[in-house]
Amino acid sequence: MAGGMGVNKDKFIEDWNHARENLQLTFHWSRRNLAISGFFGVAVPILVYTGIVNEFHMQDENWGRPPRKFL
Repeated sequence: MAGGMGVNKDKFIEDWNHARENLQLTFHWSRRNLAISGFFGVAVPILVYTGIVNEFHMQDENWGRPPRKFL
């Protein structure tokens, strides 16, 4: 096909790829990582769930039905 076409490697992209491929070797738990994991792994799902349940309860109120039970 198209031979003889050299590829210009970007140093910054190569460094980012190397760091991404070896993340398991360089990752360490810290207070910041634990807080971020707790926020996105626990707090956000709970907030989304309560928002959805409240929306269903508001619909039930508007239509005069008893509130549905979840969980």
